[in-house]
Amino acid sequence: MFNLPEPWVRIQPMSYEGFSRIYDRALAPLERWFLRKWRAESFAQLPADALFVELGAGTGLNFAHYPPSGSGVTVEISQEMLEIARSKSGTSDVVRADAQILPFSGDSFDAAIATLVFCSIADPPKAFSELRRVVKNRGRIILLEHVRPPGITGYFFDALSFLTVAVFEDHFNRNTASGAANSGLKIIEVRKKAFGIVNLIVCEVEK
Repeated sequence: MFNLPEPWVRIQPMSYEGFSRIYDRALAPLERWFLRKWRAESFAQLPADALFVELGAGTGLNFAHYPPSGSGVTVEISQEMLEIARSKSGTSDVVRADAQILPFSGDSFDAAIATLVFCSIADPPKAFSELRRVVKNRGRIILLEHVRPPGITGYFFDALSFLTVAVFEDHFNRNTASGAANSGLKIIEVRKKAFGIVNLIVCEVEK
């Protein structure tokens, strides 16, 4: 057993199960100010008529941005969030699964998308490996993620991450574009938002 410093013994990560009931209300101001626009921009990067998988759908805030053409399969690990998402989707294509162990055959999808997800995945390289497995060669992977910003602000995010990881299991200082590239994905474009705090990352699968 580890002898953790006293403050960290008391702080336990907040379960997404318990957070699910207030999740939409908590994000509502951010959705109005900028997130809704960025979500729409992210989904616009999906190829036309693509069969895609969405990782970490949460309570289904992206459903409004699903393209009229093509079709999507939604993956979420939290049972409570999944139930809320299903009530919004009106479809059974919402699957409970871990992004690190996807229950799909290889080359099942034309594309994949994730928004605000890779900050909380325990093993991002494993999740990227799964995406490379289930998305077809030359298929697109779209990521909208908050990341470690450049410059001196990055050091603040390093310090902040100690707290957010302990409370929310949310890493505020990851470099998701580099992680994707190091996992074998080809980076097509990185669009920096909010002074680089948020990145819209467009990747391509190479097999």
